[in-house]
Amino acid sequence: MTQNIYDTQAFFEGYSKMGRSVEGLAGAPEWPALRALLPPMRGLKAVDLGCGYGWFSRWAEEQGAAQVLGLDVSHKMLARAEEMTSAPTITYAIADLEQLDLPAGAFDLAYSALAFHYIVDLKGLFARIHQALVPGGRLVFSIEHPIFMAPRNPGWLVDDQGRKSWPVDGYQLEGPRVTNWLADGVIKQHRTVGTLLNLLIQAGFTLSHVQEWGPSEADLIARPELAEEQERPMMLLVSAQR
Repeated sequence: MTQNIYDTQAFFEGYSKMGRSVEGLAGAPEWPALRALLPPMRGLKAVDLGCGYGWFSRWAEEQGAAQVLGLDVSHKMLARAEEMTSAPTITYAIADLEQLDLPAGAFDLAYSALAFHYIVDLKGLFARIHQALVPGGRLVFSIEHPIFMAPRNPGWLVDDQGRKSWPVDGYQLEGPRVTNWLADGVIKQHRTVGTLLNLLIQAGFTLSHVQEWGPSEADLIARPELAEEQERPMMLLVSAQR
């Protein structure tokens, strides 16, 4: 069972104040890079894994997707998504990605934003996504970068000159990482880059693109606070094909 931290009131309230919650996709600086990995949406059947407020589901519908299924383990997140959605071609449902059950060959695209790092049985999830896609179907997702997740006590180290560095202790020690982010006891699953990509290959996917996301010059002009993201990758963006 996936840890349903998003239904914890303190976590949900904190998450609801974040830029990506208030502004949607426009509040996620990595969105333009993720969008570039997506196929033309017109006529596609898509599944949004860990859909949250449904921002991607609504964008896909606006771009012409024929059908969108948004899945999330959080009742609070889905309630907010349903409040914000009127398109009849979008359906939301409660689902635990650890036990995902989708019909074979039902989707052209599987999309997920910052959800897979919570999954214990990622090998099983990739296998189930693979069988749910049509031949040639795509999986596009973002995940917290293993360098970002690796430290036992994540946080910037600042030297006497004010220069920041990120600790990468325990990188080869895969497994759970417990952090206090918006609420105490948030559990994420650390894997090396090699393990993550090999799990996709073992599930039958062909890798199309891998990006260790960092801010562009334009991003830095628009959002100077992103400057620290040049010191280490926070997110990994991946496109793979069945």
